[in-house]
Amino acid sequence: MAGCDILISGTGGFAARIAFDIAATAEEAVEVVIAGRNRERLSWLRTAANARAGLFGRKARFTTHIVDLLAADASDLMLAATGPRIVVQAASIQTSQVIAQTGNAWTQLVAEGGLSATAVFQALLSSRVAAAITRAGKPVTLVNCGFPDVVNGIIKAMGHDVACGMGNVAILSNVFAGSAATPAGAEVKVLAHYQNLAAWRRRPQERGGRPPRVWLAGKEVDDVYAAFADIQLTPEPVIEISGASGVPMLLAMAAGRSWHGHVPGPNGLPGGYPVRLAGGELELALPDGVSAAEAITWNASFEEANGLVVSPEGGVRFTGILRDRLTEHVPALRDGFPVRDLEAVCEELLRLRAALMETPPAANDA
Repeated sequence: MAGCDILISGTGGFAARIAFDIAATAEEAVEVVIAGRNRERLSWLRTAANARAGLFGRKARFTTHIVDLLAADASDLMLAATGPRIVVQAASIQTSQVIAQTGNAWTQLVAEGGLSATAVFQALLSSRVAAAITRAGKPVTLVNCGFPDVVNGIIKAMGHDVACGMGNVAILSNVFAGSAATPAGAEVKVLAHYQNLAAWRRRPQERGGRPPRVWLAGKEVDDVYAAFADIQLTPEPVIEISGASGVPMLLAMAAGRSWHGHVPGPNGLPGGYPVRLAGGELELALPDGVSAAEAITWNASFEEANGLVVSPEGGVRFTGILRDRLTEHVPALRDGFPVRDLEAVCEELLRLRAALMETPPAANDA
């Protein structure tokens, strides 16, 4: 294969949403490779994506590549075989559907301790792809879709580049833009951490906790919950929005165009921000009067209170309720771990996940 513009690694619902929306919206010619290990699923994604491109009269073209990313050297071989300029890493060993699942001690731990319980699982394949890009030494842009608010910081601490993620803050920025509260054409800017999403999965009268920060036409919204009471997310991951949210950015990257919008984890930062794409690079595009330090500190405070924190020196530590719940089962994690031990910690937590999935939830929370 001579090379492609965009490589989508993964064949799940998130990857499919990206491919199908590229097919329906690409205004310039774009070559896309979808990579995964399920041959039948790949065949369907290729067929459907090319059909959608024809249906909408677009010049997007889709091919496939068979790869098992858990195999040795798989990421290196995938990059060598496909020659991408942009890698969209959407494969993971942890389904995002866990946020809506119940019935065992693992789903209970995630519900109580937060989604950062899965961060190490989300980081496994993404960090391997990032390392392969570093080894290749070529200018390849990495967009990590696996829990980017947290995982992108892990990738950065491991010494690899990552442009950003998709979804999360971009879910909120886009639903707020479509709200009845937003005047037509008004510029929307949002600071949001993935933890902010949970409130919008509840009924309006049940919402609480720290809201995202939102600006409409340059003015910060005082009561975000009241202003956007018409917004309702599903208990499950809102792939229809999150998977689509990064497509305009990907197409701008592929075409060398400018773009502005919202992304989580830009350049490894915690949480999500308004950004602009210029000269192939993403930079923060914060509201007037908000400094980068203020925005980063605000986003970082969520995982400092409960979740997973990564230091620039490469130390990873769990915090809050999540730390308490995890260390009940794995006391060695009480003080965290160096990022270089990610794969070993992942193996330990995979064993814990398997055991807890076979265990009923505690009776007082069942």
